[in-house]
Amino acid sequence: MTESTAPRPDDAAGTGATPVGPDLDVVERTFEPAPEGSPEISPDVIERRALVIGEALIDVVRRADGSVAEHPGGSPANVALGLCRLGRGVDLLTWFGQDTHGRALTDHLEASGVTIVPGSATAERTSVATADIDADGVASYVFDLSWHVPERWASPPVAPIVVHTGSIAAVLEPGGPDVARILAAHRDSATITYDPNLRPSLMPPAEVTRPVIEGLVALSDVVKVSDEDLAWLEPGSDPLHVARRWTTTGPAVVIVTMGGNGATAVTADGKQIDVVAPKVTVADTVGAGDSFMGGLIDGLWSADLLGGDRRQALRAGSDATWRTVLERCARIAAITVSRAGANPPTRAELDA
Repeated sequence: MTESTAPRPDDAAGTGATPVGPDLDVVERTFEPAPEGSPEISPDVIERRALVIGEALIDVVRRADGSVAEHPGGSPANVALGLCRLGRGVDLLTWFGQDTHGRALTDHLEASGVTIVPGSATAERTSVATADIDADGVASYVFDLSWHVPERWASPPVAPIVVHTGSIAAVLEPGGPDVARILAAHRDSATITYDPNLRPSLMPPAEVTRPVIEGLVALSDVVKVSDEDLAWLEPGSDPLHVARRWTTTGPAVVIVTMGGNGATAVTADGKQIDVVAPKVTVADTVGAGDSFMGGLIDGLWSADLLGGDRRQALRAGSDATWRTVLERCARIAAITVSRAGANPPTRAELDA
C-alpha cells in the first residue's frame, strides 16, 4: 500500500469556497447568484442527483486458468456506474491519476454517464487492486493504493438526494475522516447510504477498525453489509444480531447479504425481510455487492424514499416495499456475477 504525502490546504482563502463541515479541509463551491437580467431557475425544477464518494481504481484480474485482464473498478465507483446504468444522475468524488489507468477509468465511467467531480484526477498515479479468482469464481484482493479526498472540489449546484460511500475510502487515512465529515454535512438534505465492504489487508485490526465502522453506521440511514464483513469485524457473532444492534444507533435498515444464500433486511421498527438469490452460473463475484448496493439506492429512489425530508417515510417503509426493492437487488447482483468483472446491468437489461 502506498500513500501520497501532498500537503493539505489550511483554509479556503481566495478560492471562493466554504468548508462543508466543522474543521473540514475539503471545500465546496459556494452558490453564486444568477447574473442580473438572467432567468432564475428554481432548484425545485432541477433533477436531484446522487453523490458517491470513494475509490476508483483498476482491478487486475488473475484467473485460475492463468489468464490476466484489467478492468476499471473500486467499490464506490462500481456503485456509481451501476446507478447510472439504471438511469440515475450520479456525481463521483474520487481520487486517481492522469495516467493510462486513469484515462481508462475516465472512459469507462463516463461511457455509462457518471460525472466525475472536478478535482478527482489529481493523484500522482492511479491505484491498482489485484484480484485472484479461484476455481469457484471467488475473488481475493491485494492492493497498491492511496486515498485522499481532493484538496479542492466543486459540489453540484443542487444538494444531492443521496450520498453514498463505502469500502476503503471510508476507513483509510488520510481521506477517511474527510469522508465522514462530508456525510455529516449533507445529512440534513440527503439520505446517507453506506457499505463497509471491508478489505482487511488494507485496514487496521478489527478491534481498531470497528469503532470507525460503527461511527459511519450511526451517520447512515441505509447500511448494506456482507456476512463475510461481519465475520471479520465481529468474529463469532450472529450477523443478524449485529445488524439489529446497528439499527438502534441510527439506520432505518441494515441489509446483510449472504452471497448465494440471499439477503436479509432488519429495520429499526423490528421488521425482518428475507430474500433468496436467483440461481445462476457464476463467472466471478467481482462487483456483486456493489451492483446490489446500486440497485438498493435505485429501488429506494423509485419508491420515493430518498432525501432528508423522506427520512421518516423511509423508517416507515412497509414489508412489501422492502421485499420488492430487495428482490430486484438480488436479480441485479445475479446478472453481475453471471459475467466477468464488475459489469452491472442496465435498466433495459433488467426490465427485459
